[in-house]
Amino acid sequence: MAAICRLSKWSLAIGVLLPLRLSAQPTPSASEPPPIEPKAVEILKAACDTLAAAKAMSFTAVSTYEKAARNGQPLFYTTLNQVTMQRPDKLRVITPGDGTPDEFYYDGKTITAYVPSADLVAVADAPPTIEQMIDVAWEKAAIYFPFADMLMPKPCAVFEEHGLNSAFYVGQSKIVARTTTDMVAVAGDNVEAELWIGTADHLPRLVRAVYPHEPAHALYQTEYSDWRLTDNAAAADFASEKAAKAKPMKFQPPGLREAPPAPAKQ
Repeated sequence: MAAICRLSKWSLAIGVLLPLRLSAQPTPSASEPPPIEPKAVEILKAACDTLAAAKAMSFTAVSTYEKAARNGQPLFYTTLNQVTMQRPDKLRVITPGDGTPDEFYYDGKTITAYVPSADLVAVADAPPTIEQMIDVAWEKAAIYFPFADMLMPKPCAVFEEHGLNSAFYVGQSKIVARTTTDMVAVAGDNVEAELWIGTADHLPRLVRAVYPHEPAHALYQTEYSDWRLTDNAAAADFASEKAAKAKPMKFQPPGLREAPPAPAKQ
């Protein structure tokens, strides 16, 4: 889900869903909870299935990541992404701030990065699916999507090759997103995360994650809101007339908005 954590270069993200791997686990003692609780797996699977079944969707993702200042003090940076997608080959991401606002469009043939304040645009050829495009966007311009796993055709597949060491049900919250959510904690070799998932609609509302092997042990968080799952989106959503007329620039990270550091390749 984004938040389940995709162990790949584009997604130190919080917009990630964790794998539902039900491989054999050591038998716990009577006083310990099972390493992988069926209830936690059920909640995660329902969320994955809900996302995977959507032909088109839109949502807002607010991501916060931690980075040390020069004096070592932790600072927190926030980005807001307004996301619209249609499977298998359409994506729009509007980023109002913090930093310089920018826009990203993918129409199945090209990717376009547009900086309205400077009227600059970069365009590059792109592969035919969102899943492939996300890799290309990173390789060409270090464009990073914290919510990448929300867009995958199989959101729960991201951890299958790495395994899931534990998953357990924490309880319910009526505070996060001002709705009732089920809280699930998961851990693998490379990530530990807690997820708040809507009890009624099975959509993620909040994901918090840390990476045990990352030197800074920083906290990453993504909040999700404004969910809308539909059968299709308007074709006009995935292009911009202003971008088409803007001054061309080399394809590279647009604006002054600071991006999270890329995770080490697993």
